[in-house]
Formats: sequence, C-alpha cells, structure tokens
Amino acid sequence: MIWRREDAPAAAPPGEPPATVRPERTETEVAGMAEQGGEVTVVGQGAKLEGTVVSAGSLRIDGQVKGQINAEGDVALSPQSQVEADIRAQNVSIAGRFKGSVQVKGKAHLARGGRIDGNITSKTLVVEEGGIFHGQSIMDGSSPAEAARGQGAPQQKTEEKRDEPEVKVP
Repeated sequence: MIWRREDAPAAAPPGEPPATVRPERTETEVAGMAEQGGEVTVVGQGAKLEGTVVSAGSLRIDGQVKGQINAEGDVALSPQSQVEADIRAQNVSIAGRFKGSVQVKGKAHLARGGRIDGNITSKTLVVEEGGIFHGQSIMDGSSPAEAARGQGAPQQKTEEKRDEPEVKVP
C-alpha cells in the first residue's frame, strides 16, 4: 500500500513490524525538490526495485534500484542508496553508490561520500571533496536529447592564419 506522508498511519497495524526510522532530507531540500516537479516520490531504505521507474515529479531513492530511472523533476540518491541504472532527469544529486549513465538538463551533483561509476551528461557538474567519480563527463549547453541527435548549439570553429614560414625537416 502507498500513502502520502500526511496520510500515513501513526502506528503500524497489529501484526506488522513498526516502520523503521531513517535519516530524512531536510525540509528545505524536500521543499526545493517539490517546487521543481510538485510531488516527491520516495523509494524507501528497505525497498529493492528492478525495472523502469518513472516519476512525473521528483524522486528520492533511499533503497536499491536496478534498471532505468526517468523523472521530470530532480533525482536524489541518499547516502544509503545503491543504484545501478540509467538516469534521465532535470538535476541529480548522488550521495550513495551509483553505477550507470546520467543525462540531466541542469546540474549533476556528487556529494561527499558518494560514488559514481559511469558517464554523466549535464550543463553543470559539481564534485564535492570526498566524492569518487570514475567515468566520463560531457558538459553540454544543450539538452541531452539534442546533444544525442547532434542538434545542440552550433560550435564555432575558429582558424588562425599565421604568416610563419613552413619548415621541412629532412
């Protein structure tokens, strides 16, 4: 069963284990994510998902996900998360373990203690001290979809003409 946070029961029903307490994001961080896309979907610490996760808003992952993640808002991976996926979103913040590729329209953020094994395509990349990044970063001013099709902002090529004599080496 899925509840909204404000609709969640105060105590576990009889016969079920009580909900575990886990570290939460600050209200400011969650509010910031909510402003981006409305709702924030949370994959809990004990959850293990395999397949495609689609969110019309923002997504926070505390558990394990394997597959593909598509979010119209932001994606945040908490320190205890373990994700092996391809992520497409507005922005991404990684504080846990991540393996795969990231394509975001805005900022990719690797927090202290986070680890990325894979490639990132973004406008901005922030790697905090203590973050580990193994892979390739493509910093692109256009959206990832446009970059994949080669329709990004035209690159200006400049050629310098020099009046230096040609030197031939025997």
